[in-house]
Amino acid sequence: MSNDYVLITTKHRGVFCGYLSADESPNSVTLRECRMVIRFGTTDGLLQLTRTGPTALTKMSKTAPSARLFDITGVFATTDAAKSGLCNA
Repeated sequence: MSNDYVLITTKHRGVFCGYLSADESPNSVTLRECRMVIRFGTTDGLLQLTRTGPTALTKMSKTAPSARLFDITGVFATTDAAKSGLCNA
């Protein structure tokens, strides 16, 4: 999954998206071009973002060049359509 655009969830209820770096460890990951999902804005739950991308109600943070995230609970692949939407939301 290295260098794939992914959605990450954390133990602290954080939701982030970005390009997964190759330096994965069991307890943390690094995302390039990282954004936080502040509000899902979906009707089918969080994973709708991985299939279709953000809706008009989704709220995203600005992009950070990279972020190291800890206490990871999920790493979800995204479709090309979702990636395009999440990158440009």
